[in-house]
Amino acid sequence: MSVQIVAHLERLITIGELNPGDRLPAERDLAADLQVSRASLREAMHELEAKTLIERRPGRGTIVLPPPEYVRDLYEHISGEDRKLRDVAELRETIEPQIARLAACRATDANLIALDGVLLHTVEGLNAAGSVKLDLEFHLLLAQASQNPLLASLNTLASSWTRAIRELSHATRHSREVSYRGHREILDAVAAGDKDAAGDAMLKHLQEVAELTTQNYPLI
Repeated sequence: MSVQIVAHLERLITIGELNPGDRLPAERDLAADLQVSRASLREAMHELEAKTLIERRPGRGTIVLPPPEYVRDLYEHISGEDRKLRDVAELRETIEPQIARLAACRATDANLIALDGVLLHTVEGLNAAGSVKLDLEFHLLLAQASQNPLLASLNTLASSWTRAIRELSHATRHSREVSYRGHREILDAVAAGDKDAAGDAMLKHLQEVAELTTQNYPLI
């Protein structure tokens, strides 16, 4: 159960629903909100603290931390004037097809329901910011469905580095439609338990996203 709690809170931090400096509810209240035991919550808090995502401060409660300095340095390196879209594409193409393959083998019914819930929001009436938020959520939930907490953590970190790039690939209605179709193809393959199709669908999706991003911001 603690793994699910960690994944849930990591997702909220990554998509910006929990920001640096935010204070989490008291342990009793948070456990009630999440409908988990306080023992499981404490275990999750220890893991989040070890990942330097939160800090428990006497008299102030539990605070969401900013990214570590080395993460900020890496983010600045890829998000400034010298940013290379190729670097982001290569990073994602290295880890995400394998995540999709593992998810096809290991996803639970609950994972599939959660992923399908994201895709209930079509591009109709969806702006760029809303589309980016759902995009992040889909990929984070897919990483959780791989049942590999190390890959899920790496994907969370990669998402924080690539958010600025992702915004470019959701700038137009056409690009949002391409992203949605890609997600649907990935989920269909995962739900069918076809790991090769899932990996191929993810790679195709990432290549389409990279092409759209380059069109919107031609740096490479």
